[in-house]
Amino acid sequence: MRARLSPLLAPLLDPLLIGLAVTVVLAALLPARGAAGHAASIAAEVAIALLFFLYGLRLSPQQAWHGVRQWRLHLLVLAATFVLFPLLGLAARALVPSVLTLDLYRGVLFLCLVPSTLQSSVAFTSIARGHVSAAIVSASLSNLLGIVLTPLLVVLLMNTGGAIRVDGGALRDIVVQLLLPFGAGQLARPWIAELLVRYGAVVKVVDRASILLVVYAAFSMGVVQGLWSSVDPWRLVLVFLVTLMLLAVVLGATAAIGRLTRLDRGDAVVLLFCGSKKSLASGLPIALVFFPAATVGLIMLPLMIYHQVQLVVCAVIASRLGRKAEKQSAVGEEANSG
Repeated sequence: MRARLSPLLAPLLDPLLIGLAVTVVLAALLPARGAAGHAASIAAEVAIALLFFLYGLRLSPQQAWHGVRQWRLHLLVLAATFVLFPLLGLAARALVPSVLTLDLYRGVLFLCLVPSTLQSSVAFTSIARGHVSAAIVSASLSNLLGIVLTPLLVVLLMNTGGAIRVDGGALRDIVVQLLLPFGAGQLARPWIAELLVRYGAVVKVVDRASILLVVYAAFSMGVVQGLWSSVDPWRLVLVFLVTLMLLAVVLGATAAIGRLTRLDRGDAVVLLFCGSKKSLASGLPIALVFFPAATVGLIMLPLMIYHQVQLVVCAVIASRLGRKAEKQSAVGEEANSG
């Protein structure tokens, strides 16, 4: 029983999710105001640059191009991430204003534009007995291309009514906080990559602390501006249901595409998990760069909720697929031995 429950409980006990919940409560009770708010904003900008420098260190272009022979699978994953999701996000506009406020809808659309996760996509593929190496390549490609595609899609699909900042300052922030640190990380890989592996635990703490700092700064802005006092708690419940429905649609679509394109089981598992994930670590810093302080907290919220929903749901699916694969393997071994 304990073995069966662990895949379900593990996502709920993820330190990052617990940290996010604590950070949001802290921002609500003790928001950074005045000089402290300005300091928190500057610290968040530094944290964003640090995050993208670390992403540049982690992602190996050679590893991504090594998987070019599986181009069909990788194209399907990229299509799910940067075509299917944005189309569903645009379709969600029909939920305004009956289900979602305009800012919450923008948050749903934004989550549809960010790249796939790396760690959880690979982990769930491994649990489900899929092709782990292909998952690494697909998720890496998604993150590499997302550095350019996500900001581009945000500008193309969300530049309405002042929803995003597209002035010279915003373009400068994109370059200084996102592109330059990422490029610096890529250039520094030959010298620093080994240190990254050696001190992986420390880097992980820095990575998560940077994300929590970004969240604290964003939600503090919302509290100071009185944004949360205008949000009906039932809207948050509806956002949860919308993200759950979004995940269900994408999981169903990727499973169907895997069958229609006749992918083998291992590749179909990769498409299922890499194609349905959205990266909290990449999305939150980009949101803070693009969106006005008055609305960035609400726009971040759907992505934060989706992140938790995807972990719990996909943990259950991966566990079931893994047990099924083990049973089939055991049956095959018995048949061969007989």
